[in-house]
Amino acid sequence: MEPFDGAPRTPRLPRQVGQTLTELAHVTNELVRATTVEAVTTVVTEHMADAVGATIAALGLRQGETDARLIGVRGLPSDEASAWRTFPLSSGNSMAHAIRTGERVVVVGADEISRRFPEIAGRGERTIITVPLQGSERTIGAIHLSVPEAVAPHPAALEFVDVLADTCAQALERIEAAAVAERQTSRLAFLAEASIQLASSLDVRATTAKMARMTVPRYADWCAVDVVRRGSLRRLASAHTDPAAADLVAAMRERWPEGAADGSWLDRVVETGRPMLVSEVTDELLDRTARDAGHRAALAALDLRSVLIVPLFVRGRVAGLLTWGSSTPGRHYDDDDVRFAEHLARRAASALDNADLYGQTRAVAEQLQRAVLPERLTGDDDFEVAWRYEPSGRTEVGGDFYDAFPVGDGRHVAFVGDVMGRGVAASAAMAQMRASVRAFASVDPTPESVLDALDRMVTRFDADQLVTLVYVLADARAGTLHVASAGHLPPLLAHPDGSVERLPDADGPPLGLADGRHGLELPFGPGDSLLLVTDGLVERRDEDIETGLTRLQNAMRALRGATLDDALSRLVRTVGDESADDDVAALVLRRTVVSTAGGGVAAPRMSA
Repeated sequence: MEPFDGAPRTPRLPRQVGQTLTELAHVTNELVRATTVEAVTTVVTEHMADAVGATIAALGLRQGETDARLIGVRGLPSDEASAWRTFPLSSGNSMAHAIRTGERVVVVGADEISRRFPEIAGRGERTIITVPLQGSERTIGAIHLSVPEAVAPHPAALEFVDVLADTCAQALERIEAAAVAERQTSRLAFLAEASIQLASSLDVRATTAKMARMTVPRYADWCAVDVVRRGSLRRLASAHTDPAAADLVAAMRERWPEGAADGSWLDRVVETGRPMLVSEVTDELLDRTARDAGHRAALAALDLRSVLIVPLFVRGRVAGLLTWGSSTPGRHYDDDDVRFAEHLARRAASALDNADLYGQTRAVAEQLQRAVLPERLTGDDDFEVAWRYEPSGRTEVGGDFYDAFPVGDGRHVAFVGDVMGRGVAASAAMAQMRASVRAFASVDPTPESVLDALDRMVTRFDADQLVTLVYVLADARAGTLHVASAGHLPPLLAHPDGSVERLPDADGPPLGLADGRHGLELPFGPGDSLLLVTDGLVERRDEDIETGLTRLQNAMRALRGATLDDALSRLVRTVGDESADDDVAALVLRRTVVSTAGGGVAAPRMSA
């Protein structure tokens, strides 16, 4: 349909104008219903252009304060359209003029086009109509229509084009507002989930790896987390949508490490404490950034389109960096992305700080715990000793203690105890109890004597901590085992034939709560093994203690055959619960198999 007819520079006939207005009215309805920018672009560059008979149509939007970009164009060769994809608002074309001034542009005829807008001249006789898109606060873009005839548009048609431009602007702002709301809602949900995920681990590497994986590919094609250690950057985690690109990044860091040259992006952010936004990675930027030709080629191979680096602040200092890289066409980071990344960085920095503090505190706790426990337990010709102590991983020290030592005449003492509670007080009480047991045993190693002395000590000093203890005196010459327990778990006795017996439960309450103790004496033959443990190896959530003791008794068969140390390690792995939050102490005392005149073979003796 030819929308304009008649002599040059005169209004069209009413009937043809009416047809044009009818088609433009349909276009208005389409714009009102449009829900995406792509749909608006199609309506403008195709349907609106067809309604007015335009062979060239373009929709452009303001980009920042100084530029504009075409989001849709029809009727231009692809190379020419690419050249106009982005242009400065200072350009001498009608679209730049309309966006700059907010005024409609109507130019009729080749001469007037050449005079006013020489940049778009040279297409013969035609009429140009360019209308600004007036947003709620400023001009947000423009619609450009080029009709292949030099005919002045009818005033009614121009008014309708203005109405269409307003409708188009409203549609774009409505779509943008909906997109912003959806994006913000999605980002808030992401930040909430990130906070939960980052707080779920107190391991620095696990925390950083989790953060990197969460952002790829949702917000970045490549994400890296670096921390500052002793003045230099150390990469803790990275994630990439393309494994080959991840390998390339790793190779680049090895060949061209950060900080090896002045002006590296990461180094600059560490020094300034300010984010770095590279909205568009251009060839010129790569030329300036590359350290040599090989580095330039590697940077180009990454095909990065945009880069964002934000600092991780911990107590006022830059403790690390969060880097996002985009290689997806059309995804260019902006100021809004900077603010979002900073929100994520604050949560990550807090999680990293907590993980770091936890690691330091845990290390100190374990050092304190081990400082008051024996470094070595040695057996002798009559008895082998093996032990295992596994802290729960919490930052507070526990109260488990143990020891074993010979007292002469073929006798050996072994004990395991538990001070209830955690922390420095429990650790101090544990150290005191272990030292006291050794002291009392040096005077009289019999179980009744040692436990009675401990009861008197606890009562006299009015100790606040509740202490349980199982104490044994093994006698190789008599072939006996003398056991006494103050509220502790019963020992387990394994025999060379594979049978396992659970000794009787404690014959009295925890230390300081009994008036006189009664021990148990039983045979302890060559090859017999006695196991003493704390409740961290037995107890599990939602399970009664009998179930745990039965499980331990069944696992005691693992003590046969192998060396005692390996056997105890296997038993602890089999029975232990990794999710438990209590320390584990286990000690095994095995009577050696001595050589006999009949040719018996002595079992190998070891020190754990």
